[in-house]
Amino acid sequence: MKLGWQMADGGLWIKIKCYLSLLFDPFILSGFIAAFVASICWTMAMTKFEITTAYPFMSISPAIVFLLGVCILNETFTIGKVVGLVLIILGTIATVKF
Repeated sequence: MKLGWQMADGGLWIKIKCYLSLLFDPFILSGFIAAFVASICWTMAMTKFEITTAYPFMSISPAIVFLLGVCILNETFTIGKVVGLVLIILGTIATVKF
């Protein structure tokens, strides 16, 4: 069984061309750039704040993804998701303040 995303059988040159085309795909390249920028920002945050203060804010990323998904992608907005969002934010505040 061959999956649709697998590379076609061929020589080494065909595989190298396929990998290079994937590497320079705009979506994949933008993901690499975003991850690089995020790591630079994280490194800068670690030099400015204590880890016990900075790290809890990493838990806010699911909340940001939820809000962007609702606003940009028109995803469903349910009460369960809002309760989860509020719990994440309250947990982050409790971790930083206490």
